[in-house]
Amino acid sequence: MSLGPRLELRQGQGLVITPQLQQAIKLLQLSNIELEAFVEAELERNPLLQRDQAEPEREEDGPKVDRSEAAADEMPDAVATADMDGGQDDSSPGERDGGEAVGDAGGQVDWSRAGKGGSFESEDDFEGRLSREKTLAEHLHDQLNVAGLTEAERGVATVLIDAVDDGGYLRADLSEIGERLGCGQAFVESVLTVLHGFEPTGVMARDVRECLSLQLKERDRLDPAMACLLENLDLLARRDMSALKKACGVDDEDLRDMIAELKALTPRPGAAFGGEPAHPVSPDVFVREGPGGLWHVELNTDTLPRVLVDQRYHARVSGGARTDADKAFLSDCLANASWLVRSLDQRARTILKVASEIVRQQDGFLAFGVQHLRPLNLKTVADAIGMHESTVSRVTSNKYIATPRGLFELKFFFTSAIASADGGEAHSAESVRHRIRQLIDAEKNEAEVHSDDTIVEILKEAGVDIARRTVAKYREAMRIPSSVERRRMLRANA
Repeated sequence: MSLGPRLELRQGQGLVITPQLQQAIKLLQLSNIELEAFVEAELERNPLLQRDQAEPEREEDGPKVDRSEAAADEMPDAVATADMDGGQDDSSPGERDGGEAVGDAGGQVDWSRAGKGGSFESEDDFEGRLSREKTLAEHLHDQLNVAGLTEAERGVATVLIDAVDDGGYLRADLSEIGERLGCGQAFVESVLTVLHGFEPTGVMARDVRECLSLQLKERDRLDPAMACLLENLDLLARRDMSALKKACGVDDEDLRDMIAELKALTPRPGAAFGGEPAHPVSPDVFVREGPGGLWHVELNTDTLPRVLVDQRYHARVSGGARTDADKAFLSDCLANASWLVRSLDQRARTILKVASEIVRQQDGFLAFGVQHLRPLNLKTVADAIGMHESTVSRVTSNKYIATPRGLFELKFFFTSAIASADGGEAHSAESVRHRIRQLIDAEKNEAEVHSDDTIVEILKEAGVDIARRTVAKYREAMRIPSSVERRRMLRANA
């Protein structure tokens, strides 16, 4: 066998996804807030993109999508094609025009919002800052300024305050802080002792026991019996009163008084202070009941970014391009802008198609409630609409649907199946959990408390074939105590 260089031609197949198609796949799984930030960055970097200032089509003027007709709506699905067989549009605008990959725009600066956080504040912003609640960190720093600590102690105290969560608990390792600041753990503990005297009482505690003990110490009620009760909070949580009386060495009356004192304390001292405002969730899809029992599925146009390609501006500047670099830049901008507009339209159509199929599958839930939630998985929806499972998974991530029964994430409607005891239609795991909660909520006295085995028998009589360990798993997931603890709670409240 001779060794030497030679030329060979080989033909093969491989999965190649263009940068533009990668962008389309990325857009599918973004939430509406993340999508808005992405589009803002693209508007900043691409001069050929501009906002569509036209008013969106109102609900009464626009066409409504019926659940029975949505599945029949045929449309191109480049993302699904790429997921299923690795294909892509070989004539994508980026390749035809020599465009480069559209990079991640997450690092772009959104100068369009520069006025909102700058030094020049509007009157509304100034009034809002004056009227907003003081945060816990600001309250603690105000007390630190008048605590009379040395510079070294103030430095350690600042680090400790910055490690306090919204509930008022210290989430930091003292030894690690001492090693990082070069002052030793003993010095950090001495500073923490001073901070424990700050208001609200119990702040900067490292656990619930320390938080409650600080409040009892301020009231001069931290006697040995109460300290023993704090050491046995697990027994109190289980309502094991006999074990508590034995551990604390008290009788029934004293134990009741001690528990009443604990109930008067605040386990989360920082909760009374203001924090970052919670941003409400905006639904991506609306579902409304129409005449004849049909459900109308509509996109929320307020969450859809509306952009278009400025062809007039492109025609004007392309005529003045002289160098190859200028022409290549304009070609890239035009290709990326066109692809982004098509990707946003494709994303909206895909969300509507998936949501319509989910509504068709779960119409029983919309009409009658959670007990009629059907078992559903990604493959069922994907097969019904001719897409790949991964596409459906991306579409249902961080997307919300507003229904007459409330606001739900699209993934809420995908539940596992539990077999029927009589061989009939399987039951949704979510509906079974709802039945378990109903049975437990109906317990009014000790005699009515159902054990896990009893719940299994009741569900089997209702046609649900479920194991006892599954009932226990569902009950623990809903944070419902065991039957023994529930009997103790009912006995204590009697």
